[in-house]
Amino acid sequence: MPYISVESGALSDAQKAELIQRLTQTASEVMHVPPEFFTITIKELPDQNFGIGGRAIDKVKAEYIQKHQTI
Repeated sequence: MPYISVESGALSDAQKAELIQRLTQTASEVMHVPPEFFTITIKELPDQNFGIGGRAIDKVKAEYIQKHQTI
């Protein structure tokens, strides 16, 4: 049985449901394996536990949001 694991920051219940559905559908089509054989897990971690370019992702996100806010 295919197993897909995703690690991410916090997601809403709606985002998790959509992610599970779309990952399953896409992988099923690509692999030619029935969707009911797939297992998907989502591991949510705080943004402070992720780093990119030597900085915690919560800081990177905050700067991105500040730069891209619509006035």
